[in-house]
Amino acid sequence: MEESGVRAAVVRRLMAAKAESGKSFSDVAAETGLTNVYVAQLLRRQAQLKPDTAPKLRAALPALTDDLVDLMMQPPFRSYHPDIVHEPAIYRCPVPQSPSSSA
Repeated sequence: MEESGVRAAVVRRLMAAKAESGKSFSDVAAETGLTNVYVAQLLRRQAQLKPDTAPKLRAALPALTDDLVDLMMQPPFRSYHPDIVHEPAIYRCPVPQSPSSSA
């Protein structure tokens, strides 16, 4: 499990490897056969890198180190944070009342 500060540092290193390559998410996606959204999720530690995808990603981003690839293969840690915006639609539904309360 990654703490938020450690996770942020890992994401910075991953994004630096992408920047060093001079490639966009779409460029990396085209080279790896992945979608640009999935590549972005991988590099932001929002998705787990699968072992069969790792060699393609390393070829597209040579600056990726073994430790970064190992971290990318771990499931990302997702947690609840009270400051993150909540889905407003769930708060718009009226609260059902029991028949005995309508008098």
